[in-house]
Amino acid sequence: MAGSADNLILVGGEALYDLVVEGDDQLRAHPGGAAFNAARTIARLGEPVAYLGRLSSDRFGARLRQMLADDGVLLDAVVDTDDPTTLALAEVDPSGSAVYRFYERATSAPGLTPDAALAALPSDVGLLHVGTLGLVLEPMASALEAVVDELAGRALIAVDPNVRPGVIADPGAYRDRLDRVLARSDVVKVSDDDLAWLDPDLDAPAAARALLDRGPAAVLLTRGAAGALVVGAGGDVEVPAPAIEVVDTIGAGDAFGGAFLAWWRSRDLPRDRLADLDTVVEATRFATLVAAVTCERAGASPPHLSELP
Repeated sequence: MAGSADNLILVGGEALYDLVVEGDDQLRAHPGGAAFNAARTIARLGEPVAYLGRLSSDRFGARLRQMLADDGVLLDAVVDTDDPTTLALAEVDPSGSAVYRFYERATSAPGLTPDAALAALPSDVGLLHVGTLGLVLEPMASALEAVVDELAGRALIAVDPNVRPGVIADPGAYRDRLDRVLARSDVVKVSDDDLAWLDPDLDAPAAARALLDRGPAAVLLTRGAAGALVVGAGGDVEVPAPAIEVVDTIGAGDAFGGAFLAWWRSRDLPRDRLADLDTVVEATRFATLVAAVTCERAGASPPHLSELP
């Protein structure tokens, strides 16, 4: 892939460490966080990307920073802090799916303020990715909403709610924020689980279609081994997933979202092209492939472009 030199992709949100439970209370540490994973995916696929978020001065924070830099993620928008790195405890079930519990109070990720985020904002952002804890934990959630407000209408805005009910202290306030962000979004990626929480009265495809009325031009419904469903004004199209041996699903959704934006930017496509269903489907096929390869590896380790079949 190779796009033009401008129109940077900016990924805003959390970078943290996943502590994966193995066997009898053994823990394996993996760098992670939705924004961290998505940014690394985009960089490994050869597109220019910057990470917007707070990174700690502690050992975990230094490692997160180094891994971003090693993959080619730009760090100009990083906000430094001495707060300890945010942690997530991930328990993987027999199917390879992970259940998360977060340890976030007084840690690095949530402390991003609106003033700090807007001050760190690069001048050449063409695409923005936000979601997950970034739209829940304060003041980070208000900071990223301010960034969305600043860039809406001139950058392509992609939102991945990636709902984590266990961290949502005020569901009403969260839903209100999500409504405001979705109204300014261009494309939204959701899973079956997200929609079961957001709109429990509808089945997943119907709930995905209902999201179109809230702002985005396209909705990408990810369905695990069943692949994805692209939902747009022109109809719905199923995109099958490659047959793979799943190691775990950690970071797969983040890889999907990052890959979609990397594909889009590599072709220098404008925001209004999201109205073309065939183009969105092609981008989704690529995103599904990248997510599948990520599932074949332990932890969140998206593939480089050269590793794709």
